[in-house]
Amino acid sequence: MQISATPTHCPYCALQCGMNLTPAPDGGVRVAERADFPVNRGALCGKGRTAPALLSSRVRLTSPLVRSGGRLTPASWEEALDRIAGALARARGEHGADACAVFGGGGLTNEKAYALGKFARVVLGTSQIDYNGRFCMSSAAAAGTRAFGLDRGLPFPLKDIPRTGCVILVGSNPAETMPPALRYFTELRDNGGTLIVVDPRRTRTAEHADLHLAPRPGTDLALALGLLHLVVAEGRTDEAYIRQRTTGWQEARAAAMAHWPEYVERVTGVPVPQLREAVRLFCAPESAMVLTARGPEQQAKGTDTVGAWINLCLATGRAGRPLSGYGCLTGQGNGQGGREHGQKADQLPGYRKLTDPAARRHVAEVWGVDPDSLPGPGRSAYELLDALGTDIRALLLMGSNPVVSAPRAAHVEERLRSLDFLAVCDVVLSETAALADVVLPVTQWAEETGTTTNLEGRVVLRRRALTPPDGVRSDLEVLHGLAARLGVEKGFPTDPEEVFEELRRASAGGPADYSGITYRRLAEENGVFWPCPAPASTDPHGTDSAPSAAALPGSEVHPGTPRLFLDRFATEDGRARFVPVTHRPSAEEPDEEYPVLLTTGRVVAQYQSGAQTRRVEELNAAAPGPFVELHPRLAARLGAAEGDPVAVVSRRGRAVAPARITAGIRPDTVFMPFHWPGEGRANTLTNPALDPTSRMPEFKVCAVRLEPVRR
Repeated sequence: MQISATPTHCPYCALQCGMNLTPAPDGGVRVAERADFPVNRGALCGKGRTAPALLSSRVRLTSPLVRSGGRLTPASWEEALDRIAGALARARGEHGADACAVFGGGGLTNEKAYALGKFARVVLGTSQIDYNGRFCMSSAAAAGTRAFGLDRGLPFPLKDIPRTGCVILVGSNPAETMPPALRYFTELRDNGGTLIVVDPRRTRTAEHADLHLAPRPGTDLALALGLLHLVVAEGRTDEAYIRQRTTGWQEARAAAMAHWPEYVERVTGVPVPQLREAVRLFCAPESAMVLTARGPEQQAKGTDTVGAWINLCLATGRAGRPLSGYGCLTGQGNGQGGREHGQKADQLPGYRKLTDPAARRHVAEVWGVDPDSLPGPGRSAYELLDALGTDIRALLLMGSNPVVSAPRAAHVEERLRSLDFLAVCDVVLSETAALADVVLPVTQWAEETGTTTNLEGRVVLRRRALTPPDGVRSDLEVLHGLAARLGVEKGFPTDPEEVFEELRRASAGGPADYSGITYRRLAEENGVFWPCPAPASTDPHGTDSAPSAAALPGSEVHPGTPRLFLDRFATEDGRARFVPVTHRPSAEEPDEEYPVLLTTGRVVAQYQSGAQTRRVEELNAAAPGPFVELHPRLAARLGAAEGDPVAVVSRRGRAVAPARITAGIRPDTVFMPFHWPGEGRANTLTNPALDPTSRMPEFKVCAVRLEPVRR
């Protein structure tokens, strides 16, 4: 007898790797290869292979919990929902609508993100909603929108990477953060292309590079400007492209010319010969790309830093052309879709601006409300968390664990404890859920249907493969139940396809137009790239040269848009915008008291705050706990040997973890992964200084000192 398989997608990173789920003897599912999905072509990392371990009732929540006598105890769904609705109504009645806040996550499906934003604005009437994606891609999104008029992580499919001539990979380590994507870079080199990796550490990805540049943390902006200076000085600009497809070049050029090579070497620590070699490798082939990730983005100048790399692409004619362009390697599973459909403080569905009267009218009509009833933009993620217990008295949190993941985490934990009321919806009892007044157990990837949008802008369909345990409900059911208790009986369906149909209407005509996408198309076509207008609509951003199977002769079905900007950019005049930027120091530079730089990141066996992966035995065996990576010279000055406990101290707190000594990191820098709570919590140390445009905290660089620990 043949066992049927359910085709679906991994619950973790933004690749959204395809996989098949087949029934297991214990009633759960097993992961099997799904070679037909073009992103991973059957390859899976250890997290994807072990994802079914989280479906076990041994590690996940299966009953609502309410706080009683200082402890969380099991309760009925009716009691739990009544408590949440009562607390939200009380906070709103006593202190106003903005006393209630909502915090979402980049792992929520498009349907959940859409419904959560609608719930905040229609049911609660609050402006206080944001999500943890603000901590991930917001600087790249702001810079991309500023330059191109539109933000999509990659404006081209991943399959273009091996076919280009050169890739500069800035602050990204896909060998550990998204291992199935590493093949695109190895294939690039196999095809004769070159790979330049920019990272203060010699990571597993850097080992594959033709050239590794190791700048001092916080100096990526100076590095990009130094490369652009050399492009100009060596006559490598594409003047015809600049004239025909851009504006603002003279101002950006003047700003870059102030960053001469010797100055950039002093600031970054990257030798001038390496700067010149990087320019030669990037400019020699006909096509090239720059891809950034959290390294340059999670800085208090992240938007300008990404903008400088975009300027490098524009000056050399490497944007809006085949096999060329700037792209962001989005991190969270639905980090792209999560910021498109309304759970972000300043946005409405379809990536519309909350301050745009036309956008408000369109979405309000879909929702059946008065546009004037919609609140304006609220606080960004860290600012919202910082205000807990003051202006904000009650918080509903879905799919996030800020006790571990937020900057200045001890302070954020204190603010969470100061709330009058905290409700958390999660799969497991995370460190944040453990502080809650009510915890709701919700369904996860294999137990529900819904859509996500991967780092290419490809909308994909996750399918339900098994029935959730008794006592577990979906986030959509939670919002439906709360809305009804708060007086809104209609408008919050529990069926994800019904929610998606409304999302299609709400996004129609917006920058992220999903109106031509249906569940049926997603199933038949292995995903559809946005923008994808409904039939008879036109696409202002240019389409792929090879339409999908849905766009048959005589059909009006839009094929989707794998490649953006080939004909024009999404600005009013169709031209890309150069933005003049200048290097400036990080918000917190080393001094006598804190002489070392700390940078943070991920390891291959854990994911984000670790709330889920730390519950998987195989993954914990591979990465059992935090560590402090430091150079042998720094270790010698400290008197630390491999494995010795080391204290890392910043102005915000102290973390302790074993030393991991390697020559693959700069002597002035230490690295800590951020997946663990407790004594080794890296985000106890990090600086919440915010980028003025994106409101991204400066996770990637802060000043610390090291101290030996005597056990």
